Amino acid sequence: GQSTMPFLHGFRRIVLEYQPLVDELLGLLAMPNTERQSSLESPACLDGDRSQLSAVRRVLERETHSPFYQEGVSYALLKVTELGLVPAAEILLEFGADLSFEDPVTYYTPLHIAVLRNQPDVVELLVHHGADINRRDRIHESSPLDLASEEPERLPCLRRKTALLHALASSDSGQIHNTDSIRLLLEGGADVRAATKDGDTVFTYVIYLLGEMPYSRTDEEAEDIERFCFRVTQLLLAHGANPSECPASESLTHFCLKSFNDYFPLLRFLLESGAAYNCSLHGPSCWSGFHITFEHLCWHLSRLDDETYSADLIQKGQTLLELMMASSQAIQLPSNFEVNTSSCRSHGEKVQTLFRSLKQLERSPQALKHLCRVFIRQRLKPWPVDDKIKALPLPDRLKWYLLIDHTAAGHEDL
Repeated sequence: GQSTMPFLHGFRRIVLEYQPLVDELLGLLAMPNTERQSSLESPACLDGDRSQLSAVRRVLERETHSPFYQEGVSYALLKVTELGLVPAAEILLEFGADLSFEDPVTYYTPLHIAVLRNQPDVVELLVHHGADINRRDRIHESSPLDLASEEPERLPCLRRKTALLHALASSDSGQIHNTDSIRLLLEGGADVRAATKDGDTVFTYVIYLLGEMPYSRTDEEAEDIERFCFRVTQLLLAHGANPSECPASESLTHFCLKSFNDYFPLLRFLLESGAAYNCSLHGPSCWSGFHITFEHLCWHLSRLDDETYSADLIQKGQTLLELMMASSQAIQLPSNFEVNTSSCRSHGEKVQTLFRSLKQLERSPQALKHLCRVFIRQRLKPWPVDDKIKALPLPDRLKWYLLIDHTAAGHEDL
């Protein structure tokens, strides 16, 4: 049998031994009369021209038994993947292209490259043919799922811009939010629990991107980021990702709790989707949603004089506390949990009232209405539960109690 390629000589062998086959194949796919530029870089390729594809087949049939055929056809797959040429990729796979073949320079596989180049159709094809979704490249230890979740950052970083500069300067950020590739990878069985040696998880970039929202140049950009993060989080949770894992720095739930007034819709989604409000590994002794919420309330109310903002903060805080209370029959609080409202410039009494109701729920047997709320909301999952509650044949007051939304206008919304 043919000996395997020496690891250190991969690049030299491409140039000397199978580059001619690659050039011939790509030359057949390139549009005629293009300016003198490398066909590897030219996006001007005809994807569906039957005569071109037939010519590709003829070359492959002719070269099947030539030395380095396997490497040549596999390297050609990397290149047509980069250009998004699905029919050409199908032919190369049919003729034995290796899905695990690594680019001799970057060590990326075809699936890595398809994700990097935002080619969801090629991603779908490669996954369908059994490409390894969780394979990590040798240099960056990135799996295709990692690359897909980082996509908004990828293009500007390759141009030596930071993600912050991109958030400030980009006008087309919505176009590079590659949710299609993420969805296809997850549907193909990508491991949502994978982490790098540095501890980066699938939520690391979602957290980073949300943190960049305040620096967006326009409201539209901020909304684009928020929409992208919400959609990616939905996909990740639907495939079993846990947003409340330790350490706290990698927990999306913890991040949203710390600034619940900024990320309230996403936080509501997390809790209504079953995310734990404490550290899911160590419980409330590690970090607690109740502790963070009261800490956040007291910190802001000790510094703010704006009555409208303070009232909104209290409403969101009350809604958040009730959402956490209604997520399980027995609530979990940190031991010796107390709240000091002496520094609050306003609403200190309201915060104390909320705290007392929480402690009472911990100490006393749960009231029937609380147990009913927990049970009914659990039965109405998955998220969103609002419309399902509004459709129930119940009096408005009961619907209001079940909905848990102190930020809404009133019963007329029902």
